[in-house]
Amino acid sequence: MMLRAQSAFKEFVRTDGDNLPLPGSGHTWRRFETLAKWSSKDLSVGRLVEGHADAVAILSEAGMKPIDEGLTYGVWAARSPHSGTMAERVSGGWQLTGNKEFCSGSGILDRALVTADTEDGYRIFDIALERNVAVVHEDSWPAVGMSDSMSETLGFAGPVIPDAQVVGPPDFYTSRQGFWFGASGVAACWFGGADGLVRNLVNSLPNNPNEHVLADLGLAVTALEAMRDVLKGTADAIDADPTDATGLSRYRSLVTRQVVHDAALEVLARVGSAGGARPLCHDEAQSRRAADLFVYLSQHHGGKDASELGRLAIEASMWN
Repeated sequence: MMLRAQSAFKEFVRTDGDNLPLPGSGHTWRRFETLAKWSSKDLSVGRLVEGHADAVAILSEAGMKPIDEGLTYGVWAARSPHSGTMAERVSGGWQLTGNKEFCSGSGILDRALVTADTEDGYRIFDIALERNVAVVHEDSWPAVGMSDSMSETLGFAGPVIPDAQVVGPPDFYTSRQGFWFGASGVAACWFGGADGLVRNLVNSLPNNPNEHVLADLGLAVTALEAMRDVLKGTADAIDADPTDATGLSRYRSLVTRQVVHDAALEVLARVGSAGGARPLCHDEAQSRRAADLFVYLSQHHGGKDASELGRLAIEASMWN
């Protein structure tokens, strides 16, 4: 399974990796379409594609480039009370220690941008997996959903990371204007996963499906179109305001993620109702798509994001 995801991911890097527009470049919708396309084929691959694309965008925003051409990247920024990643200033650079969960692409990627707590703030480092990953915690990703994303818990050590591999100033990762552009890119992957489910359903239907199946399909397609419209509108808004001069990028991203999250759940329900148990039990690809999408959607912060969206809505000038 992992070899299939790795092969597809390498294909993305060869075919689309160097041509993917940066957020705010005037072609953000093409960026979102590409993320959705790969996610529609395989959502675990889409997760790896999104991580690589986000890493390149983060480096660009910091005035940096990947260490070398053709290298595959990810972004490992999960923070958890169960594990922690720290970096200490030492002679010649930084010493990275601790653990981090949800490191998608473990064993697949060449490099990753890893966040860590430091004395002067939250920093992000460009590391080589073969040099700075010391421990892969066995069975840390036993999940069926998104299994091919290899999102394992890793422990860090190894050689000192030079200052040239520090990405931006303290707290750059979360304070930069592109943080919320990237968050909308994740929603494009959710959309792609839902699109893959519906495509497979349509291809599996008999010649004359009954009215109940058609009704479920119609509602699933409606949810897809709602996702597409909000993502296209967000992409256009990013291109119209690439520096976030209006200060609305967070608001737009939270709206986008909420709409896409809820619509993708609707697709999961409608595809399951229309297809019944057979494809989820006897079609490995379709059952994997459903499990992958449910797990990936769980990345959404639910009530916390909704509460923040309500606060931002009250503050937004459009309501005054």
